[in-house]
Amino acid sequence: MTDKLTVSVLGTGIMGAAMARNLARAGHTVRVWNRTRAKAEPLAADGAHVAGTPAEAVEGADVVLTMLYDGPATLDVMREAAPALRSGAAWVQSTTAGVEAIRDLAAFAREHGLVFFDAPVLGTRQPAEAGQLLVLAAGPSEHRATAAPVFDAVGSRTVWTGEDGAAGTASRLKLVANSWVLAITAAAGEVLALARGLDVDPQNFFDAIKGGPLDMGYLRAKSKLILDGPLTPAQFAVATAAKDARLIVQAGEQHGVRLDVAAASAERMERAAAQGHADEDMVAAYFASFGSADR
Repeated sequence: MTDKLTVSVLGTGIMGAAMARNLARAGHTVRVWNRTRAKAEPLAADGAHVAGTPAEAVEGADVVLTMLYDGPATLDVMREAAPALRSGAAWVQSTTAGVEAIRDLAAFAREHGLVFFDAPVLGTRQPAEAGQLLVLAAGPSEHRATAAPVFDAVGSRTVWTGEDGAAGTASRLKLVANSWVLAITAAAGEVLALARGLDVDPQNFFDAIKGGPLDMGYLRAKSKLILDGPLTPAQFAVATAAKDARLIVQAGEQHGVRLDVAAASAERMERAAAQGHADEDMVAAYFASFGSADR
């Protein structure tokens, strides 16, 4: 297998567009599709072919990469692509789909003779644009040479979690990692909301924890977005974070684990989205601590 591939990217939102752009820069032939075509059109300037349908996008592809909203949306799009899928092609499934949905996606892959890779990524807009994502991947070792050039183009490192993508080991790890990200993002927002409510200068808080075990770059970066902006374009949008938080809560429930912080984070994200912050960076959940008109 040559290391220059024809790669179809289905879903060109924040992450998918950046991944497609880096694949093109790496010399691969890239075909892209998005339900809202306007989000895919700018990729033509990077050398990608913008397809009108999922089937057009996947025709002749060595690798199909999906980066869509959730599991059901991914399955719907792959069904649209089904008539043009090539048996033996690799399917790199990078959508944060949750544990249950991965089984349905893997079943579709088996039905259509696709080599299935469960391959969610860790990172937001900036590392995606820089090709510095962390790829969490599970899939058969005998076919990894096909997927490796894709992972190398979009990420700085690949962590392999197993041989069987259908087992969802990579997606399970992604949920664990996202539970931490969502928890500290929600906590950052609440710290600043409480400081505001108690008339405490946030800088005094940062000075108090400076250099100690409670200090962290992520806290400072997210807090800066709240205090100074901008909240758009989002690194990771409120609406998407809410969806991921619900997947985490559901996965916990299905395995006998109660996740109070994740459930509260989901509720905060959903409330912020309802207040009009859905497309802003997820730290805009800060505003859920106040009234809808209080910005």
